[in-house]
Amino acid sequence: MIRLLTGVAALAIPAAAVAQDAATATPIDNAGEDVIVGRARTTQERFEIVVSGSGALPLTSADAVQSTTLIEDLRPGIGARIENRMRDEAGIVQFRRSDGRSANPTSQGVTLRGLGGNASSRALVMLDGIPQADPFGGWVAWTAFDAINLRGATITRGGGSGADGPGALAGTIGLNSDLTYGGTASLAYGSRDSWDASASVGGGLGGGEVAVDGRYGRGDGFIPIAKGQRGSVDRAAPFEQGGLGVRMRFDTGESGRIEASVRGFSDRRDRGTDFTTSQVDGIDASLRFVRDPHRTNQLFALAYVQLRDFESGFASVAANRNSVAPALFQRVPATGLGARIEFRPVIGRANPLRVGADWRRTTGRTEEDFFFAGAVPGRHRTAGGDSDTIGAFAEWTSGYRDHGLVWTLSGRVDRWWLGEGYRLERNIAGPVITDLRFAARQGWEGSGRAGVQWTKNALSLRAAAYRSWRLPTLNELYRPFRVGAEVTTANEMLKPERLWGGEVGVDWGRDDTKLSVTLFVNHLTGAIANVTLAPNLNQRQNLDAIDTKGIEISAEQKIDFLTLRATYALTDATVDASRAAAALDGRRPAQIAKHGGSVSLRSNTRGPVQGFATLRYVGKQNEDDLGLLVLGDALTLDAGLSWRLAQAISLEARGENLFDELVPAAISSAGIVERAMPRTLWIGARLSF
Repeated sequence: MIRLLTGVAALAIPAAAVAQDAATATPIDNAGEDVIVGRARTTQERFEIVVSGSGALPLTSADAVQSTTLIEDLRPGIGARIENRMRDEAGIVQFRRSDGRSANPTSQGVTLRGLGGNASSRALVMLDGIPQADPFGGWVAWTAFDAINLRGATITRGGGSGADGPGALAGTIGLNSDLTYGGTASLAYGSRDSWDASASVGGGLGGGEVAVDGRYGRGDGFIPIAKGQRGSVDRAAPFEQGGLGVRMRFDTGESGRIEASVRGFSDRRDRGTDFTTSQVDGIDASLRFVRDPHRTNQLFALAYVQLRDFESGFASVAANRNSVAPALFQRVPATGLGARIEFRPVIGRANPLRVGADWRRTTGRTEEDFFFAGAVPGRHRTAGGDSDTIGAFAEWTSGYRDHGLVWTLSGRVDRWWLGEGYRLERNIAGPVITDLRFAARQGWEGSGRAGVQWTKNALSLRAAAYRSWRLPTLNELYRPFRVGAEVTTANEMLKPERLWGGEVGVDWGRDDTKLSVTLFVNHLTGAIANVTLAPNLNQRQNLDAIDTKGIEISAEQKIDFLTLRATYALTDATVDASRAAAALDGRRPAQIAKHGGSVSLRSNTRGPVQGFATLRYVGKQNEDDLGLLVLGDALTLDAGLSWRLAQAISLEARGENLFDELVPAAISSAGIVERAMPRTLWIGARLSF
């Protein structure tokens, strides 16, 4: 508590918030027929911006029955990271506390409401309606979003929204892109010889529009191992990342448009010792048609492809950390394909009905060299498979959020297939050791949501119940792995995870004040976890259940030219386990903190001087399933200032983790602590035209 009060006091010192870095996050407020995509509309009470992806239909009132937050602006500030912006919203948990400059790319899964630590995402991350999880592993390549200009994000806590597609087990994080008009460019220099550059340019092209966005960043990095535990093999972990995206839009008549996008990204990281470099390369392409006239039939059709190629090295470090040897080299090519169609017929004066269908296919494999003798691998492993999901959904929403009663009912049915999986291990200079084929499987799953919201003047009451599910990833099914002395075996018989949950909440807003409180309860059956079978031996298994309950609070107050916002989540999570996993029964899931929150102060005007300060707190959490290894709590402060010298030129300064807090991101069985980003300072300039 003393640390928290100290941090709040420190927060008041740099009192302002850079608009380029982040904007106010507010509960979503849209009401059926009077939503205007991507433009401002005024009401008698306030000015608000309603954001919907430029490649999607307008938002509806359906998500108002659940805890939903709209982040209105995600334009990049110097050195800013979108995954860190997500950490400002309490309840969003990423598997590691490190960000995309230092974490292993395979550890960047995301979940909501304490539904267990897992490198595979239990929340569905989407960009303009396209799932963003890696087709093989289910983790999220956050650096891929460097190649696109983001307009905002919609965060829906809790599953059951069948219109979003399968995989929205814990909720949905919907990212929305934007077409650039004119241009912006920025260049910044930071700690440890770091550079960050971004540029966007766009305008008219024939009868349409085109925009190009790009970003590049690099740095010498920091030493991941905590001071006092380092040996001669430990060194700084450099990174180099970049991306480029092209988007085009062409109108087809008065109410329709066709959009096409292509983006690519490249990510190079190092884990701070020899033999631990990693790289991720990706290309995404999509084509969509949108027909969204006001008060007539609306249509959305989408097709997309995702190509991923991931490579990583893993090292074996001696106990005294004075020698290191290669342990494994991994390459993972994967492909995701998908299509979606949604139709909203006009009924009366609105579009209360949504019906649609979607399909997603994933294929991938891991190619691994291991059992090294010096620098020469002795064995090779290949493992992989494919999966398909086809689903149809329908959703009916009655009423408008701004007044009276809103109720929604949605349902979805999915047919899933797992193709024949395989795992082959052989001596590189000798015979085959293991040659396994795993039978194909298939099944049906259902999901849905029922909810109601009642609004009277400034007060809104809401309640929702939902069911959702998630198919195991190819990585969870077929790939064993090793971290140090810890071996985790795969499990080709894993079953889908299934969630039943509910929530009740109250929202209050008047003039410049907003308050939201939500109580939730979830029961996740078949939760996939790494279960300890013996010392240094684990296996992925379906647990009986993970039960979570808790409270989420957000409050916002505008004070002249500043906006003060606070979020807090208390999550009580326990494992229900038996048989081989009986030792986990009653324990807290790994990687889930009981307490988390943030306080931010941001400028809300367009004056020449702007700034921000954000204080984040994350409570202690278990590193392992048995709770033998504990990651301590952490309190960090980010802050920045922007000064507009002229109409088109601004200077910016930014600091990350200004307290230089030791933020433990991982701990090994030997007690070696890996840390997240230390204090990092940036200074740069931005040009707009």
